[in-house]
Amino acid sequence: MHLTLDDLVSLTGGRLVRSQNAENEGLFSGVASLDEAGVDEVSFLGNEKYYQDFLSTTAGVVLIPPGVPEQPASAALIEVENPSLAFGAVVKKLMTSHRKFESGIQAGAHVAEGVQLDAAKVSVKTGAVIEAGASIGDGTEIGAGVVVCADAVIGENCILYANSTVRERCVLGNNVVLQPGAVIGSDGYGYTLVDGRHETIDQVGIVVLEDDVEIGANSTIDRARFGKTVIGEGTKVDNLVQIAHNVRIGKHCLVVAQCGLAGSTQVGDYVTFAAQSGTAGHVKVHDQAILTARAVAFKDLEGDAVYMGMPARPIKEEQKKMALQSRLPKLVAQVKELQRRLDALGE
Repeated sequence: MHLTLDDLVSLTGGRLVRSQNAENEGLFSGVASLDEAGVDEVSFLGNEKYYQDFLSTTAGVVLIPPGVPEQPASAALIEVENPSLAFGAVVKKLMTSHRKFESGIQAGAHVAEGVQLDAAKVSVKTGAVIEAGASIGDGTEIGAGVVVCADAVIGENCILYANSTVRERCVLGNNVVLQPGAVIGSDGYGYTLVDGRHETIDQVGIVVLEDDVEIGANSTIDRARFGKTVIGEGTKVDNLVQIAHNVRIGKHCLVVAQCGLAGSTQVGDYVTFAAQSGTAGHVKVHDQAILTARAVAFKDLEGDAVYMGMPARPIKEEQKKMALQSRLPKLVAQVKELQRRLDALGE
């Protein structure tokens, strides 16, 4: 697919500040960073750290925020309120055109009797296994090596990439994306000590992923001990995340790489967990809270606040503590000097 400047202006809702360099034909077919983009590619200035790359870029088009003072020698410029968001729209447009949905069940896929699907409206790739009683919505793509277990329900227009797994009776809404290796509905980690041995506690619940949820590569969402583990509408889970049994996450949350949410955690809407942050079990994190990298909640956290540290505390409180800790070497040296003087006086 090729986009013209007019296409890009319409797509981003921006304003053309300067037309393109004469070196290309005014057609753009790719996207790239400012330091790597060529004359037929689109880039964006979304962070002032990359301003020097912007001034020297060879991109064909750059999406810029309002009020940029200097401009590169070449490149068409389109002014938009949010360059990152506008760039995302361009990426989606171009990448969607590259992805081809080929309906039908390919050779080597196994679809059990009694599976509910319309073979003319779904795509099932080689090596996929769909067990009896499962249901697959129209427009959904089941990638190579994917396993959809018995009685699972997959909504419409979902993408299950290679080697992802949806265990028995779990439910995926519409427009759900599972990246390669994601596991939905693995058994929760539950054991009880009986006569010196760890005996397994049966995990008989399910996982529900609501509409527009995305789960990253090799992330795992455990089935509930009973009832449901729920990931709310629009929530995005990064790679290598562990979400335990009976966790309930609200709408439009962000859970970044290597986070861990322990059993029965309850999370409100629009909550952000930065990389390697997490919770102890049975904790509530309220709406619009933000946990910075490696922050861990051991008790309930109020909403509309930013938390830092382990245990997680309001960020200003934690930063003050860190500032005091940075003074400890100097304070220790001062104490030693005072002790030396006292010892000298005693002598």
